Amino acid sequence: MATMESLIGLVNRIQKACTVLGDYGGGDNTFSSLWEALPSVAVVGGQSSGKSSVLESIVGRDFLPRGSGIVTRRPLVLQLHKTEDGSQEYAEFLHLPKRRFSDFAVVRKEIQDETDRITGKSKQISPVPIHLSIYSPHVVNLTLIDLPGLTKVAVEGQPESIVQDIETMVRAYVEKPNCIILAISPANQDIATSDAIKLAREVDPSGERTFGVLTKLDLMDKGTNALDVLEGRSYRLQHPWVGIVNRSQADINKNVDMIVARRKEREYFATSPDYGHLSNKMGSEYLAKLLSKHLESAIRARIPSITSLINKTIDELESEMEHLGRPIAVDAGAQLYTILELCRAFDKVFKEHLDGGRPGGDRIYGVFDNQLPAALRKLPFDRHLSLQNVKRVVSEADGYQPHLIAPEQGYRRLIESSLNYFRGPAEASADAVHFVLKELVRKSIAETQELRRFPSLQAELAAAANEALERFREDSKKTVLRLVDMESSYLTVDFFRRLPQEMDNKGGNPATPANPANSANPAIDRYSEMHFRRIGSNVSSYVGMVSETLRNTIPKAVVHCQVKEAKHSLLNYFYTQIGKKEGKQFSQLLDEDPALMERRLQCVKRLELYKAARDEVDSVSWEIACIIVTKTDDPDSWRVKFSISLVGLG
Repeated sequence: MATMESLIGLVNRIQKACTVLGDYGGGDNTFSSLWEALPSVAVVGGQSSGKSSVLESIVGRDFLPRGSGIVTRRPLVLQLHKTEDGSQEYAEFLHLPKRRFSDFAVVRKEIQDETDRITGKSKQISPVPIHLSIYSPHVVNLTLIDLPGLTKVAVEGQPESIVQDIETMVRAYVEKPNCIILAISPANQDIATSDAIKLAREVDPSGERTFGVLTKLDLMDKGTNALDVLEGRSYRLQHPWVGIVNRSQADINKNVDMIVARRKEREYFATSPDYGHLSNKMGSEYLAKLLSKHLESAIRARIPSITSLINKTIDELESEMEHLGRPIAVDAGAQLYTILELCRAFDKVFKEHLDGGRPGGDRIYGVFDNQLPAALRKLPFDRHLSLQNVKRVVSEADGYQPHLIAPEQGYRRLIESSLNYFRGPAEASADAVHFVLKELVRKSIAETQELRRFPSLQAELAAAANEALERFREDSKKTVLRLVDMESSYLTVDFFRRLPQEMDNKGGNPATPANPANSANPAIDRYSEMHFRRIGSNVSSYVGMVSETLRNTIPKAVVHCQVKEAKHSLLNYFYTQIGKKEGKQFSQLLDEDPALMERRLQCVKRLELYKAARDEVDSVSWEIACIIVTKTDDPDSWRVKFSISLVGLG
């Protein structure tokens, strides 16, 4: 079975580790859950209630600062470790881990100095605790948290809010379900006015977590006693009240030894006509043993839930560490490898957008299926091939010479000028796809989890990718414009060769007037309105044929020059440039966001804490599991019995 020392020592070690990380309970901090899961004993009392004297009686040493007003301005986590009889007493502070204090007057001064280091000399308070461990043969294994005394009035030099600030701090500790409340009240005051009992009643109305301590029994008016309180008639708790007789002010002034004071306390209760029948359950020594035993039981009962919390938090922290990524190596080769890995991760996300694994690539199809056809339909061919414009172009093309069969130069000029309109939609298609790809680069960088750590590398990648996309756009524009120019450079002859045959089948001839009566007038033959309409119609038909061709070839060119290139060589130039960089430049690219670095550092430390705590709890749980070694009749043999249950055994 686990010893009291191993259980309380377990909590002591975990509490110390928590405090180093900023987890000290009772405050608004990120790492409060583990501390708050650990059972603890918080000492609560009003000013001048005898709180400090109770603690010194339990320790058997005069070590706490004294004075008027609020003396305790930071929580004091007091960890008591029982040592072998005859061993030397000493104290250690968590903030001075390599220094032992054997002079407890120096301990008192260090508590005061350490308080001032955080709060200054302004009499402010702070939730950051001081950890003090005392090793002595005159103590029991116990951990107590001494909290600032509750007060009703701010003294000079303190803000008016100090009264509420202290209550808020104390309440933050005692309202936790794992906190054991040691409520200190003076016997020479009405228990109904006790600040400690009032607060305990609010946070623990059933009294299950509260131990009542009555001080100053020897200072009550003659002929009165506190039996109604001590025997639970005035205010009943689940645990018995304990009476304490502290040193008098005269004893303190004379530096009466605490061991002597303990003896005088025992004698007081043993000889008291009022409390003699309770003497075996009174005094600071009895209180310390009672609290130690109860704390041990509370820790044992909480081990399953503590284990569950630790395992759950380890899983969460490991998941978060995986999300945050591993720390960056210091050598250039490893940093280069990391950069290339990050580039591949980005490239993978980018390709998923293009290929349909992620949304966004469908917008490229939208350019070809919607925007390009709409732009082609809006081209001003009706105005360009109007009767008036056709007359002008054809007339100017032939000059003074009449066309013999068909106005070939007029046709060519009309067709070439019409095809020139296709340059606009062709370039617009290349631009539209470029902007889609640029947006997909931005989204891909944002969605690449591994890149979030490195803002500088994100910026470099974005710049390199956009520079590559600009090159792809220029190549794409040149290609689609070349497609348009190709249509203008060589007209499809078969289309026009079929025109006379089609007209003959319809009973007309584009080379002769429809009305023979007008043949005597060449000007009328040459510029017949029907003739010009037919020319405009023929050109429109040819332009329509070219439009259908370009509607199919422009997307092919754009995809080939932009999308395909982006998929296969978006970062090629960046890779080339990276290979030329020096190690120092790699570090600059991998300079993480300071907030994220701090987050990972805290996560690593917290993970180490929880894993160490798990190992500690597992080792103690194994003791609790009762590896019972029983000596058999044979003195040379032992029988080992293993309990199935790991925790909760008495």
